[in-house]
Amino acid sequence: MLSARSLLIRGMLVGLAAGVAAYLFATLFGEGPVGQAIDFESAAGAAAHAASHGAADAAHTDAAEPELVSRTVQSTIGLATAALVYGVALGGLFALAFAVAYGRIGRFSPRATAALVGLAGFVTVALVPFLKYPANPPATGNPDTLGQRTGLYFLMIVIAVAAGLLALHLGRWLHPQYGAWNATLLAVGAYAVFITVVQLALPSISEVPDGFPALVLWEFRLASLGTQFVTWATLGLLFGALTERQVRVNAARRGVGEPVVV
Repeated sequence: MLSARSLLIRGMLVGLAAGVAAYLFATLFGEGPVGQAIDFESAAGAAAHAASHGAADAAHTDAAEPELVSRTVQSTIGLATAALVYGVALGGLFALAFAVAYGRIGRFSPRATAALVGLAGFVTVALVPFLKYPANPPATGNPDTLGQRTGLYFLMIVIAVAAGLLALHLGRWLHPQYGAWNATLLAVGAYAVFITVVQLALPSISEVPDGFPALVLWEFRLASLGTQFVTWATLGLLFGALTERQVRVNAARRGVGEPVVV
C-alpha cells in the first residue's frame, strides 16, 4: 500500500535531487553558450550604438548603465534557485502522475512504472515542444513577440500531453484485439502522426539574428534539451527505485507476497 502523502513527499525530495542534477548539467554544458551569446549581444549593441552616436559616447553609455543583477549571480544563485524550485514542483507532479498510472497501465513494477512515466513526461513536456519551438539563447529573441512565443510553447505542451493521454487510451482499447506489442506500436504511430500535423499547422517563429554563431546556437539548444532529459531521467529512475524498495518493505512487514514485478 502506498499513501498519496508518502508518494508526494518522496516525489518532492527526488525532485530536489533532480534539480541539483539539472543545475550541475546546465552549469557544465549550458553556461558556455550563454556567455558567448551575451558577448555577441553586447558586441552587436555596442557596434550599433557606435555607428549612430560615436564610439566614445557608446563607451560612456555602457559605463553609465550597470547591471541590475550581475552575471555571476545569474549563473550561480539564480540558476540554482530556478533549478531547485522547478525540480521540487515537477517532482510533486511526477508523484501524482505515478499514483494515477501505477497499476492502471499494466502489471508493471513501481520501478518500471516510474520509468515509463518519466519517459512519457520527457517526450510530451520537453521533446515534442522542443522540436517545434526550441530554446534560444540570449540575443536571439524579440521582446515584442515574447507573449506569442510563450503562448505557443505552452499550447504545444498542452496538446502533446493531451495527445499522449489519448494515445494511452487508444493503446488500451486496441490491446484485446491486436495484443500488447502491436497495440503499442499503433498508438505510438497515431501519436506521431497527430503531433506532426499539429506542428505543421502551428506557426513557426525564427528570430535568430544574422551572423549569430550556429555552433553556439546548437550547443545551447542541446544543453537545454539535455537539462530536461537529466531532470526527467533522475525523477524516473530514482523515484522508481525508492518506491519499489518501499513496496517490498511494506509487503515484508505485512507478511504477504511482493507485487508482480515485470
